[in-house]
Amino acid sequence: MTIRVLIADDQALLRSAFRVLVDSEPDMVVTGEAADGAEALRLLAERGADVVLMDIRMPGTDGLAATRAIASDSALARVKVVILTTFEAEEYVVDALRAGAAGFLGKGAEPGELLAGIRLAASGEALLSPAATRGLISRFLAREEPSRPDGAPEALEVLTAREREVLAEVAGGLSNDEIAVRLGLSPLTVKTHINRLLSKLSARDRAQLVVTAYETGLVRPGHRKAREGM
Repeated sequence: MTIRVLIADDQALLRSAFRVLVDSEPDMVVTGEAADGAEALRLLAERGADVVLMDIRMPGTDGLAATRAIASDSALARVKVVILTTFEAEEYVVDALRAGAAGFLGKGAEPGELLAGIRLAASGEALLSPAATRGLISRFLAREEPSRPDGAPEALEVLTAREREVLAEVAGGLSNDEIAVRLGLSPLTVKTHINRLLSKLSARDRAQLVVTAYETGLVRPGHRKAREGM
């Protein structure tokens, strides 16, 4: 299957570099280049894409607004947005994940890392590097306002004890295979649990499961286990 990639960045030189890299892969093709979020949305509607490489800071319609628009459009439910950042743990990590981003890549990532990230996002995995995950945790700790109503602990009442365990491991950035080893399950069973989590928590993808885990207090920095009730 060919992965269709749309590139949205206000720097023409970066767009060109990303295009050359992506188009050099036999299983990828660039469907378009956009200089801002509005143009990205237009090209996405016209040409389609499986993965959008989205710069978070662009003039006019920025990456956050464009990501929200994509996530709220049922016709684009299968489109994965990978946010491109100058710093992996920048202040917009939480907001972008809430908006529907599948994960992050630093603009200084190695070519192989960028290509692997595109493939990972296209497969439905969350693209959260350890640095980005640490930034995510720090961002939540720095917040003083109470969690949103939909982030209340009661949201987890629909989950079984095992599902909470799996959710906690997802929030730690573990892959299905790693979770399987840690919990003594088969990878297929882990995948089944994650599919149920996505359905029960109305999450778009694994990245939003991470947001839910932190917002509800299921996991906290320094702890890999859920709070009471697991």
